[in-house]
Amino acid sequence: MVANNSILFVTSEVTPFIKTGGLADVSSALPLALVELGHDVRIITPKYGNISERRNRIHEIKRLKNIPITVSGRETMATVKSSQVVNSRSKVQVYLVTNNDYLEPYKGAYTNPRTGKDFSSNAERFIFFQKAAIETCFRLGWKPEIIHCNDWQTGMIPVFLKELYTDSDFFKKTKTVFTIHNLSYQGEFAKSAFESTGLPDNLFSNNGVAHDNKLNMMKAGIAYADVVTTVSPTYAKEITKKEHGAGLDAVTRKHKSKLHGILNGVNTEIWNPATDKLIDEKFDADSLEEKYENKTALARKFGLEANLDTPIVCMIARMVEQKGYDLVTEAMGDIVNLGVQLVIMGEGTGKIPKALEKGARKHKGKIGVKIGYDEETAHLMQAGSDMLLMPSLFEPCGLNQLYAMMYGTIPVVHATGGLLDSVQKYNGSKKTGTGFIFKKYSADEMIKALKQAVTTFRNEEEWEELQKECMAQDNSWTVAAEEFTSTIYV
Repeated sequence: MVANNSILFVTSEVTPFIKTGGLADVSSALPLALVELGHDVRIITPKYGNISERRNRIHEIKRLKNIPITVSGRETMATVKSSQVVNSRSKVQVYLVTNNDYLEPYKGAYTNPRTGKDFSSNAERFIFFQKAAIETCFRLGWKPEIIHCNDWQTGMIPVFLKELYTDSDFFKKTKTVFTIHNLSYQGEFAKSAFESTGLPDNLFSNNGVAHDNKLNMMKAGIAYADVVTTVSPTYAKEITKKEHGAGLDAVTRKHKSKLHGILNGVNTEIWNPATDKLIDEKFDADSLEEKYENKTALARKFGLEANLDTPIVCMIARMVEQKGYDLVTEAMGDIVNLGVQLVIMGEGTGKIPKALEKGARKHKGKIGVKIGYDEETAHLMQAGSDMLLMPSLFEPCGLNQLYAMMYGTIPVVHATGGLLDSVQKYNGSKKTGTGFIFKKYSADEMIKALKQAVTTFRNEEEWEELQKECMAQDNSWTVAAEEFTSTIYV
């Protein structure tokens, strides 16, 4: 039997407090699943200025007020407040770090919501947060056996523990785990940012935390953590190769022996068509006819005409090149010529949203585009669509294909990362698999996969069996939590 652990889960975002991407969902669902397995888990995260204390029931803790933190040789105060993440079965203590210099004045996590550009002080902001996370443990008198760090915003914690706390017995038995959610975002900053860490000068080197003469917090986490994980087995292999290594492939190869890929899961209390309060009609595998009510509502929302015989293909993704929008914009005419309707939602600026809106105007009545993201629409798109398109150039894990299968919405995906791990290619003759996959990253191959999906859709009985097979998959967080327990937290 594997012993249960005390775990501090350190993250820059967590649902329901703030969400910019899938990390927030992971940061609430995985700790809850770990608690259900018997671990003592606590989350620590920044409280940015746009997080409402009243709405999120955030309270003060007397002993966690005015904790001195040194950044750039200057002392500033951290005050840590309290809340919880909960589901119907368990709850997790959440500590939210506040500060009047680095957190409260910022109405966002990483970027200015008005300009879309990164805050210029992000290096100091997250150096402050990481030091505050460590110091909070001292104030609590709580010695976590594991500190689980997530992405570059927490990558310096393993470094600080090994370089600045070597004389302290407090963390003597603490192991660090660092999870890479997306290697492309690395927390790269000029040398002046390194100087704000308080670390010895010799660590600003290729053998330390520097890469290409910059402070690289992602590299720091990979190099200094005791164990490194990423969010799917295939992505763990991909990031050791130049094509998907984002410039750090030599680093990931060097530390390959401690690198593990564990597929993300689904929060089944939030993403469950049988209980989902955000969709028009609840349904399950035995009442798939109710899915059409959501299809009608979805079509109406995007200004389209719902038709039982016309498949709706949805795409929910940030409007960045990684997500395969170059293929979609190139092939919009070919997509609608398959006899489908296409609905797209995602946040973004620049040429991608403009190209999509242009395509929607050209194919009015067949394509609907929503610039921006909201959770209610995302749920309705999963519930009302027949297919989900994810043509990502690379995808560390992907959550939308997992959500889609829960809702009987069939994924059509590029063979990469977590998409390849979570979607099994459909074989029409054997009636096996859970989706449609194209290997070569090209618009033509994407259209071939979509065409196969549409052809299968025309066979009502075959399509329904495929939907039920998808809905029967166990993509819950329990699976991932058990793997962490048996292979990482030991």
